[in-house]
Amino acid sequence: MTTLAQFSLDYFSLQGKVAIVTGGNTGLGQAYAYALAKAGADVFIVTHGTNWAETEELLAPLNRGVQFYQADLSDETHIDGIVDACVNAFGRIDILVNNAGTIRRAPLLDYKKEDWQAVMDLNLHSVYYLSQAVAKVMVPQKSGKIINIASMLSYQGGKFVPPYTASKHGVVGLTKAFANELAEHGIQINAIAPGYVETKNTAPIREDEQRLAEITSRIPAARWATPEDLMGTVVFLASRASDYMNGHTVAVDGGWLAR
Repeated sequence: MTTLAQFSLDYFSLQGKVAIVTGGNTGLGQAYAYALAKAGADVFIVTHGTNWAETEELLAPLNRGVQFYQADLSDETHIDGIVDACVNAFGRIDILVNNAGTIRRAPLLDYKKEDWQAVMDLNLHSVYYLSQAVAKVMVPQKSGKIINIASMLSYQGGKFVPPYTASKHGVVGLTKAFANELAEHGIQINAIAPGYVETKNTAPIREDEQRLAEITSRIPAARWATPEDLMGTVVFLASRASDYMNGHTVAVDGGWLAR
């Protein structure tokens, strides 16, 4: 007997779910947090800073549970505190969005060891340690969604950003490795690879008219993404609708990789 009639838009609902979003106070992270809350989830936002008034005001009309937690994700000793605080606040963890990241630019021959280490610690090591800690909560639940944030530089080399490129290639690898081990526990681990997005981080590039024109000319969609363009993807990957999707990286890039 067919089960097709069981499908409904409720598959995309996050009602009753709890989501951790790292770097959820600005840029794409803020958009992810808003999208998850809009879909019904309570959100636990991990941020390096302590000024979250803007995000708090943005989320308030949604009437969801919202907690902010200040932590340095590049320091692995902060990881257990994040998990414990979320469980204490909401009783469970259903979704983890590993969004926090950084980039430092310099020519390869001048690249400093401390810059390499700082980028790798936040972009890759924190993804591993936090995912591992959250998985220990999700496995007994027999359910969970981990969403990593990759990049176009998960596929390409770029210039002047060797640790960023290495870390984002590593994020795709960790996505597959975690998926292989946790799928049998009802946990899905996937990633999103955003293309060029209009955020504060990309403002310096967009202010360079020649560079902006070069990049835009290579995007089949003929425009940069806005944070709203990523919101549907994060809800899909966090919801029941993606229950049979595991170890995959979704490029939301306006066709950049297809060019």
